[in-house]
Amino acid sequence: MHIAPYNNQNAPIVDVDDACVPLNYFNIVKLKKGEAFAYQVPGYETCIVPATGTVDVEVEGVSYASLGNRGVDVWDGEPEGVYVPVGAKVTIVCTSDETETFIAGARYDKVLEPFDVRTDGLDVVQYGSDDTKTHRKIKHILGQKHHGKVGRLLVSELFTVGQGGWSGFPSHKHDTDRLPDETRHDETYNFRFRPSHGSGVQMLQRADNEPGDAYHIVDGSTICLDRGYHPCCVLPGYEMYYFTILGGLSQRSLVQYFQPTHANQIETIPGIKDMVAKFR
Repeated sequence: MHIAPYNNQNAPIVDVDDACVPLNYFNIVKLKKGEAFAYQVPGYETCIVPATGTVDVEVEGVSYASLGNRGVDVWDGEPEGVYVPVGAKVTIVCTSDETETFIAGARYDKVLEPFDVRTDGLDVVQYGSDDTKTHRKIKHILGQKHHGKVGRLLVSELFTVGQGGWSGFPSHKHDTDRLPDETRHDETYNFRFRPSHGSGVQMLQRADNEPGDAYHIVDGSTICLDRGYHPCCVLPGYEMYYFTILGGLSQRSLVQYFQPTHANQIETIPGIKDMVAKFR
């Protein structure tokens, strides 16, 4: 469930057919200027998002130059991405001094067309409030704008606004296909904090009003969510970011089921209904 930060040496952190989140794939690739990384993931569509630095990407002979415009961390500029079809051969070349690049994936069985997402293609929503301790901004890289061009994969970046507070609240889950109330979407997070010595907590309740688990998350923590209600929070005085991968079992549109005990909180958090709609 919680994968502590480690040097993965450009090998997948969440590989294909993972026991916890089989619908997800996740890798972090670190390169220095001029270095290249090649990959191919049969059975999974993927999305390349530089966390820092700039890369050139080639997907089966199609080139996307100068992807990524961020400097020292994920707060330093806007995200960009390249959608990679199932099983495509990809080469990433670092053109900045160095890069840390995320590769997100979801299981899918059809081959679509590659495309890039630049700053003007992001779908941004901000919701919550300081008073409710839920103020955050979401930057959808593969979101609603690209719904007809992607199979099962949703990729977003989530930021706390201000310092401290909760995210993913009211508590919700998406572990069972039972439309129209809920869809099965495996989910994987990678967290960052500003300053980097900050930390937070990832909660997980398997059932409403039953004791659950809590994980101490730090800069670089990866969380895999297969089932249950899963809010998270950041310590006061720190900002939190998490890179989010959602892979749907039967459809791309996400339908969240809010925990009955806390569902009435939907009416107290400004803009949350717009947030929910943007994941569809």
